[in-house]
Amino acid sequence: MYHTRRKPTTLAAVGALTLVGVLSACSSGGAAAGGETAGGGDATYTWWDPYPQHDDSSDWTGRVQACGEEAGVTIERTAYDTTALTNQALLAAQEGTSPDVILLDNPAVSTLADTGMLTTVEEFGLDTSAIDENLLAAGVVDGETYGIPIGANTLSLYYNAEVLEAAGVDPASITDWESLTAALKTVTDNGDKGITFAGIGTEEGSFQFLPWFWGAGADLRDLDSPEAVAALELWTGWLEEGYAPNSVINNSQNTVWEEFLTGDFGFAVNGTWQVDSAAGADFEAGTVQLPGRDGGVAPAPTGGEFIMAPVQEVTERYDVTRQIVECMTTPEGFVETANTFAYYVPPTADGQAALVEEKPELEPWVEAVRNAKGRTSDDLGADYPVISEALWTAVQNALSGAATPEEALTTAQTEAETATS
Repeated sequence: MYHTRRKPTTLAAVGALTLVGVLSACSSGGAAAGGETAGGGDATYTWWDPYPQHDDSSDWTGRVQACGEEAGVTIERTAYDTTALTNQALLAAQEGTSPDVILLDNPAVSTLADTGMLTTVEEFGLDTSAIDENLLAAGVVDGETYGIPIGANTLSLYYNAEVLEAAGVDPASITDWESLTAALKTVTDNGDKGITFAGIGTEEGSFQFLPWFWGAGADLRDLDSPEAVAALELWTGWLEEGYAPNSVINNSQNTVWEEFLTGDFGFAVNGTWQVDSAAGADFEAGTVQLPGRDGGVAPAPTGGEFIMAPVQEVTERYDVTRQIVECMTTPEGFVETANTFAYYVPPTADGQAALVEEKPELEPWVEAVRNAKGRTSDDLGADYPVISEALWTAVQNALSGAATPEEALTTAQTEAETATS
């Protein structure tokens, strides 16, 4: 029932994965693999995840161990930061020491799957019919699904209600790029700062640019399309008009949030993971959906991890592994994970409804996740990391003035085509 294919993992694959940035949590820790299986041994199952901030006393570790107890085994959990985890996973596959369960940031799923080190959900007998298609898509490669999202986070547009009120801006009026830019002008004319976002030359820069890129109707296989140029011209125009500070070129998402919390900005692009911080700000903070160029909600990229089962030499282990994965992906399990992390939205309609019933204030984030899009969707798969690097480099060149948006994106398209051909 289960395949045992394992293609050689190349250094190129390792290199590609280092481009996939950390968009929420990361971790550190040592390696572990195997132990004897349920077929004969100590019934210890290995688990790798990218959550270093959750130690052995955390609610998250308790959640993981409870799923092991439910399956009648002990889980040995190891944490790495995301880049180290992806590289370690590839090396472990080469050595035949893969963990039983691995959680990994969703853009890396396709690259791991491409090496042959992952089982498919069909081979594992897992039901994904209730998972939102737009969230599951990040784990689909050549029509096969590898893993299940344990939840999702995404971006939205935070606003400072006090700044907007002082400027006479109604956040409900922001429905497209024109109305947002008009709001930025009104806010800056009133003496406050307009908007801050992350234009840094890393995956975080691509992550924050994609809502504008997709919101213009652009496609990641066509980086220099007129739609893509319009999106980059939007950002550079905000800098030229003084609606956004020049610091955005170096801003990480954390830096953006620190700037927003000063109370000086009308708007900031940031994610679900700042919900609790926003509630504790010294001013009233709200959110509106990131607008598409001509209206509607722009697709923002999905963040969040997939739970996956690597290929094992001893296939008798799979039955218990499936029980552990199922424990993490029940409707109740999705909500429990969302509550444990405070920034995950369940990937199913039932889970989302249950979360909103418990926390009505998260309804806008549920809407944002429903409109979100996987970065490796559109059959990008393992090509995404190099396309993303070309894109964030173009953003950097345009924001710095080293090239016009059109010139920067033309170069990016050439680089992406060369790297993926």
